[in-house]
Amino acid sequence: MKEKVVLAYSGGLDTSCCIKWLMEEKDLDVICVIGDVGQEKKDLNYVCEKALKVGAIAAEAIDMKEEYVNEYLTKALAANCMYENKYPMVSALSRPIIAKHLVDACHRYGAKYVAHGCTGKGNDQVRFEVAITSLDPDLQVLAPVREWDLLTRPQEMEWAEAHGVPVPTTKGSPYSIDDNLWGRAIECGVLEDPWNEPPADIYSLTVDPQQCPDEPEVAVIGFTAGVPSSVNGEPMSFIDCIWKMNEIAGRNGYGRVDMIENRLVGVKSRECYEVPGALAIITAHRELEDLCLSRDVLHYKPQIEQEWARLVYNGLWFSPLKNALDAFNASTQTMVTGEVRLKFYKGSCTVVGRKSPNSLYDFGLATYDSGDTFDRDSAKGFIDLHGLPTRTWAKQRKDAGAEGVI
Repeated sequence: MKEKVVLAYSGGLDTSCCIKWLMEEKDLDVICVIGDVGQEKKDLNYVCEKALKVGAIAAEAIDMKEEYVNEYLTKALAANCMYENKYPMVSALSRPIIAKHLVDACHRYGAKYVAHGCTGKGNDQVRFEVAITSLDPDLQVLAPVREWDLLTRPQEMEWAEAHGVPVPTTKGSPYSIDDNLWGRAIECGVLEDPWNEPPADIYSLTVDPQQCPDEPEVAVIGFTAGVPSSVNGEPMSFIDCIWKMNEIAGRNGYGRVDMIENRLVGVKSRECYEVPGALAIITAHRELEDLCLSRDVLHYKPQIEQEWARLVYNGLWFSPLKNALDAFNASTQTMVTGEVRLKFYKGSCTVVGRKSPNSLYDFGLATYDSGDTFDRDSAKGFIDLHGLPTRTWAKQRKDAGAEGVI
């Protein structure tokens, strides 16, 4: 009886070749797992059928969307996750949940091996393999694309045709695109030259800002304990808030990111992202935190957020430190309830209002008008004590004849 391998399958040429390669080169029975994390595209039942036709002994399309939102995106939002302070992560957030289901499938089918179709130069190989071995260190990971000698697309297509793997009959996109509920990641093609402006055809969620409406559009996002719970006063789940904000922000041209990114493997890459809903929700969430969290928490939390983003980007979702940071972030969200008003206009998003029953903003303390409750008499003593260390240092320097010298 043959050993079994569970393959993360997308239905594309690479992973279809992986099925046949694992069968012929490793003499394994292949079980394909297709994860539905909200990507736009193909009928996943068709993808399952394709896997079986290529030679897999079983294929499963698993709906992971609700779990992805409730167990992964809620944590990302609590961390205001922005890798290198520029973009909400897309692929890095979906890989750990897919890895979890790959491991679950290995246990159900009694498979000794798990495989993916990542190249040897990107981040995803690290994310999949570290996540898999974190969940079950006894599983052996196979990476066919790292091993085979098919270095170019034409070579791969020729190998596929010779081994009975269906070859695309139409010209494929010049771009490599990965997408899920939280957004789209686009690379390759003309984007590999960082001087080139991104072509209009890479975008599908956002309207060209020059073609957007001439009047601004306002949207109100409501949060309950840090989680989106309404849009424009209509209660809805987090997942529906994402769909709705993708629609609103997207039609106003907001959510495009074009950046030079530092990959884990040490390579700089030019990446484009389309994340209208994610960026809008994070913008609103941060603003509500400013209203509801104390100064010390707000000043400290960005350090946690950057470390959280670095760990997750580097494939350490299931690491002890990341789990500990989740606990910190979760503790900050209990009072983050309220609404934030956003104004969208031709590619921009501006916060124009915020309110919360848990607001720490005190009008009486903040106002310079009538109703001012701030005790000005306490200011002089506060300043004296606050400046005491510096004043003592300055006096010592002056007495020593070293005035102004640090």
